[in-house]
Parts: sequence; C-alpha cells; structure tokens
Amino acid sequence: MASRAGPRATGTDGSDFQHRERVASHYQMSVALKSEIRKLNIVHLLIWVLMAAQVTVSQLNLVSHKVIAAPYQWEYPYLLSIIPTVFSFLALPRNNISYLVISMISAGLFCVAPLIYGCMEMFPVAQQLYRHGKAYRFIFGFSAVSVMYLVIVIAVQVHGWQIYYSKKLLDQWFTTTQDKKKR
Repeated sequence: MASRAGPRATGTDGSDFQHRERVASHYQMSVALKSEIRKLNIVHLLIWVLMAAQVTVSQLNLVSHKVIAAPYQWEYPYLLSIIPTVFSFLALPRNNISYLVISMISAGLFCVAPLIYGCMEMFPVAQQLYRHGKAYRFIFGFSAVSVMYLVIVIAVQVHGWQIYYSKKLLDQWFTTTQDKKKR
C-alpha cells in the first residue's frame, strides 16, 4: 500500500511499475480529440448565436438599421452551419463514424462555402472602406464589413480546426475498428 509519509511497502524499491496496465494510446488520443472538437463546437455555437441574433433583430426590425445593419446575403446560408455541429455532438458520445463523416462533409458545404462567398460578397465594400474611408452599414457604430470580416476570420479558423480534428478522430476510430476486425 502506498503512502506519502509512511514507509515504503516491503519488497519493493519503487521500480516495479512496468507491469501495470496502461490506457492504450489511441483511446487517450480519442478522448483528447473529442475534447478539442467539443470546445470548437461550443465556439461555433457562440458565433452562430450571434449571427442568428443579428439576422433575427434585423429581419424583425427590433432596432434601427443604423444600430444593426441588414445582413449580407451569405449570412442566411451560414445559419445552416448549425447542422454539422449537431451531427458532431451526436457523433462524439458513442463514436458514431457515420455522423462524424456527415458532420465533416456538411461543414464544408454549410460552414466553409458561405464564408468563402461572404468574403467575395463583401470585398467591394471593404475595398471602398479602405480606399475612401466610407462605410454605409454599421453594427453598434463599427463598420459592418470590418465586423463581419472579423467574424469570418474567426469562423474559418474554428471550422478548419473542427474538420482537421474530426479527420484525426475518424482516423483513430478507423484504426481501432480495423484492429478489432483483425482479431
């Protein structure tokens, strides 16, 4: 029996730890990747809620358009980006490969594609802001194009890491599945 302050158990010098069982590395990696994906999903949910709030407030005319600008066209399809996050949350607890694959594919379709379109849609407005210093849309006094480009930069990083970690997790799950089939 180990104790911090008491004498060492008789018959051991502390070097007999080699025989103890350890958690397999692919299980450790799976847990670490799931944790990272959950964190990224939560950040994406935060971005999505802010985007949904802006679209809702603007569409329902709850505040003046001078306070919160009308949404850009790319923001509407981006609201579908909640779908990959839902599938990701469903895939993680039971190691569901199918849901994780659906999450990865739909992340490209519903998350990354609207962000690319948003960059292209807002580029002329950003160019005008840069060249002439004039902005016509505002979000709480800030240039809407600047705020939305900031959101895009953060969202691209979140979705990129989500897809990367999901691919690594998928590889881990396939490795364990293949090992089980070989036995």
